[in-house]
Amino acid sequence: MKTVVILDYGIGNVRSIYNAMKKVNANPVLTNKPELIRDADAVILPGVGAFAKGMENLKSHHLIEPIHEFTHSGKPFMGICLGMQMLLEESNEFGTTRGLGLIEGKVEQLKVNGLRLPHVSWNEIEVPSNHSWSNTILHDIRPASDMYFVHSFAAYPRNSKDVLSTTTYDAISYCSAVHKDNIYGVQFHPEKSAEYGLRILKNFVALN
Repeated sequence: MKTVVILDYGIGNVRSIYNAMKKVNANPVLTNKPELIRDADAVILPGVGAFAKGMENLKSHHLIEPIHEFTHSGKPFMGICLGMQMLLEESNEFGTTRGLGLIEGKVEQLKVNGLRLPHVSWNEIEVPSNHSWSNTILHDIRPASDMYFVHSFAAYPRNSKDVLSTTTYDAISYCSAVHKDNIYGVQFHPEKSAEYGLRILKNFVALN
């Protein structure tokens, strides 16, 4: 049974992620201790709320360096919702805030034509034309599968090859999942996305 560390930094509802990891036969550990992070088989960075607050909490819990060390190890790492956004270089939410810089690009307010924000709904994820879901956390997920979203900001990666899935809201397409080497991020909440969400978490645990 693989040990999956869920980073505990005082932001986000981690209990639902913890319970979901139990359902996919992982050994979830909620911690911010560097030694437990280093020894984990995989790590999840959860989060909800404002980008600046998320980064502030990561810094105050001394997690920036352990996160970089773990991602450099080559073992699977995944950000969820705000956790995905913080993978990027910066956000313009309430001013400019530097992110983890693990994926090139910026986080900006979701572009809409008139519908309200935040985007709170089930919505479809699609395969970009330049990507494949084979051997990723979206392996065996059907295109146009519905996932559960709650957000007002979105990631805009600089490199299109880092965009793993897209979603359309108010006729505007945006990046809803990222992938670069051993690093993944999903804007939606797999732990709240029923069968397909659990399959994504199971795929993540199965990564080498």
